[in-house]
Amino acid sequence: MTEQLRLMAVHAHPDDESSKGAATMAKYVSEGVDVLVATCTGGERGSILNPKLQGDPYIEEHIHEVRAKEMDEARDILGVKQEWLGFVDSGLPEGDPLPPLPEGCFALQDVDEAAGALVKLIREFRPHVVTTYDENGGYPHPDHIMTHKISMVAFEAAGDPERYPEAGEPWQPQKLYYNQGFNRPRTLALHEALLARGMESPYGEWLERWHKMGRERTLTTYVPCGDFFEIRDKALIAHATQIDPDGGWFRVPLDLQREVWPTEEYELAKSLVGTSLPEDDLFAGIRNN
Repeated sequence: MTEQLRLMAVHAHPDDESSKGAATMAKYVSEGVDVLVATCTGGERGSILNPKLQGDPYIEEHIHEVRAKEMDEARDILGVKQEWLGFVDSGLPEGDPLPPLPEGCFALQDVDEAAGALVKLIREFRPHVVTTYDENGGYPHPDHIMTHKISMVAFEAAGDPERYPEAGEPWQPQKLYYNQGFNRPRTLALHEALLARGMESPYGEWLERWHKMGRERTLTTYVPCGDFFEIRDKALIAHATQIDPDGGWFRVPLDLQREVWPTEEYELAKSLVGTSLPEDDLFAGIRNN
């Protein structure tokens, strides 16, 4: 292709872009790809997960503004563009039975109506590739599942001039991927490598949960991006209310990660171009067309 390649990553909350596919985005930015993160909600109902910041009255009162500033910092670290779709965080309901979701939240929006905001952004940015979550949301947070739903509608509708005519000139992305960076083969490989080196692994409980679920996703695409793991981690740490820099995310040395599993993984969900699986490039089948 002679025109600049463009990648859009659709995420539910600020911090999701830094924990899912961040090294991939940084790699493509370094290669001159135009990368845009579409953030569906402001994360305003997210808990303060970093124990060092819990109980801070300013953060608790101004969580929306704090998380927006964190997103600005992470965006700059990754070198990407970023846009807010403007929906309100649904929170993660807990309890048995689960309480109802808050009125007006993202997960309770009409899917077709909510997809209109993403269609508009797709038509403005004109991505060749879109990444999002699978039908389970990656994990069953209501906002992640809703992100999947609007992404599927928007991918199909963005190129159709009869749908969302108010949203701009039609544009059809060529490929749609599900983020699958949290997958069992990667986790098992890192777990075994840590134990073989006499180190403690943070993945034992994860693997036990996978064993109980007995469900595996299809990994189709392995993007080599080990050189960008440090940038990924810096972007994640920028989301200080969500991430403890001394926590489990960072217990596996980067050199070991690069040696054992230097890729981020995706599941090709839709493609309008020919490609051979497995892939090592989200733009496979597009670059040479």
